Amino acid sequence: MIKRILFATDFSRWARRAEDYACSLACSWKASLTVLCVAEFPPGLNPDYPVNQQYLADLLKNASSQLDDLKGRAERRGIAVTTRMAAGIPSEEVIAAARAEDSDLVVVGTRGKTGLAHVLLGSTAERVIRGAPCPVLAVRTEPADNEDGSVLSRPVTLERILVPVDFSDCSLDALKYAAVVAQQAQASLLLLHVLEPVSYGLDFTLGQSRARHLEVETWTKRLEELAATHQHPNMVVESRLRGGFPSDSILDAAKTLPCDLIVMGTHGRRGISHTISGSVAEAVLRKAHCPVIAVRSQKFGPSDSESNVSNYP
Repeated sequence: MIKRILFATDFSRWARRAEDYACSLACSWKASLTVLCVAEFPPGLNPDYPVNQQYLADLLKNASSQLDDLKGRAERRGIAVTTRMAAGIPSEEVIAAARAEDSDLVVVGTRGKTGLAHVLLGSTAERVIRGAPCPVLAVRTEPADNEDGSVLSRPVTLERILVPVDFSDCSLDALKYAAVVAQQAQASLLLLHVLEPVSYGLDFTLGQSRARHLEVETWTKRLEELAATHQHPNMVVESRLRGGFPSDSILDAAKTLPCDLIVMGTHGRRGISHTISGSVAEAVLRKAHCPVIAVRSQKFGPSDSESNVSNYP
């Protein structure tokens, strides 16, 4: 059961929709909610300088007032709320708080930057995902969403959850977590496996076509068997096989089926390995119009399920 939720906020407009999700889930799941605000204080600043001390004091004073307001809003919904404040690098402080609170889920807002803006500015959400000791729910808000307030005013609904599965350990661990979320939210699960396109040379033959057809049948059967093992009296589990590039197919499925939430595994690579290989989970995070839970799944431990050489994250 998911009983301890950590919501990290900077009280910006980008965090408002994430607050809706954090409070709604805590309320419906009877989970405790810890709200964390980090006063961003880069390590290069000398904390002994009077001007820096005043800057930090002003940040903390403002954060304290806004935390009190948020706590009041949550308590009026019957949520057990505690608040925390910290100063430093936001992603590092969120990760530290998640460990200290033994959180089952971290909720953060994200702007969903892509391209050069993402390269230059990075993403606190993605850094939290790569280092958090528990799954992270990233709720994306676009600039246009804030202009008319339409997205911010919509109620939170979780009726169908999309789970991309490539049969790797991390995707199967994400499926376990998704099943917990689905049962608590009384939602259905949709398992998706993406067959990446195959490039054929000039010697394309009918034999190769038959081999591809056999591959489709094999993966369809494996996916149906996996769905059958997760069936539950209070949870419908479906499966779907699609072709294409993983991130594109996942995003299209979430939009057209449609789904209210994506839960997927990620390796949480760092450094040069992450730069070279990238991450399907992060590509989905940057572009998905529904919230995404990224699961690194340390809390589940080693999976006893079979692995496959294919890997999305």
